[in-house]
Amino acid sequence: EKADPQKTAFLLRKAWTLYSVTPLYGFRRARLRDYARLLGAFIAAEKQKGLAVEVGVELDIKVALSSLADIRGSELDQAALLVQLSSRSRGSSRNSEDKPVWWGWFCSVFGDDLSENVPEHFTCLPLFLSHGAESYTALVGSWFQKTFDCSFRRLAISPLNLSWMVAMWAGCKLDRAASAVELVFSVPRLAQPLDISYAIHPEDAKALWDTVQKTPGEITQEEVDVFMDCLYAHFHRHFKIHLSAAKLVKISTAVASAHCDGIVKILHSQYLPGVLMLLTELAISQIQ
Repeated sequence: EKADPQKTAFLLRKAWTLYSVTPLYGFRRARLRDYARLLGAFIAAEKQKGLAVEVGVELDIKVALSSLADIRGSELDQAALLVQLSSRSRGSSRNSEDKPVWWGWFCSVFGDDLSENVPEHFTCLPLFLSHGAESYTALVGSWFQKTFDCSFRRLAISPLNLSWMVAMWAGCKLDRAASAVELVFSVPRLAQPLDISYAIHPEDAKALWDTVQKTPGEITQEEVDVFMDCLYAHFHRHFKIHLSAAKLVKISTAVASAHCDGIVKILHSQYLPGVLMLLTELAISQIQ
């Protein structure tokens, strides 16, 4: 399904930290307003070092939970769940606008592999993305884990998966001028850290991928390997450096950028579902 660009615009061009989440037990979408009040009280209590806070009182941090119905891949997928924290300064008036300070959202895009095998009363939203202070991520994660008996784990991205991403995204057609395709490599076993940045003109990267890909719409490991080997050979011919001996740690394209630490920035709304499908697959593989 194509996501509504207006409803999903805030998801773009932010650095999202990735987590995988086991299925939520006893989660009910009809209770989102209750969950928001309870989570708000939990955050306030933690900020006051454990002092009890009455549910429903006016808090410095406001919590909102809402469904993003557009973000799912199939009928089996649950709609995405957005958690937003906003702050209001103590001196501001009641009518002043709240300032968002943290976002987190759970989603599943073509997560059928997991949802088909889960018992009743479990909700599958295996991919969690957060943007904002890590302290808020820890608080929200702690509340969800205690409330729905689930587990959060940071989702790293291997060099193999980064190479798949750069091959897939370099071959995408875009309706506007594309930025360069960039690969960043970390050179191991040196006294001082050394990174090598390798930028390729987007049209050249797409032309190379088009010559490598045998069946449009399908990608194989062999094709990804050939694509990367061609890039390595070109770099070696000019600089006499074997990039295959270094570690691929970051890739950037006009579609999205991704870092091995599990940080992703989605840049193009047209390919939002495709990026989330790949990340959902990575999250499910870590859970299974």
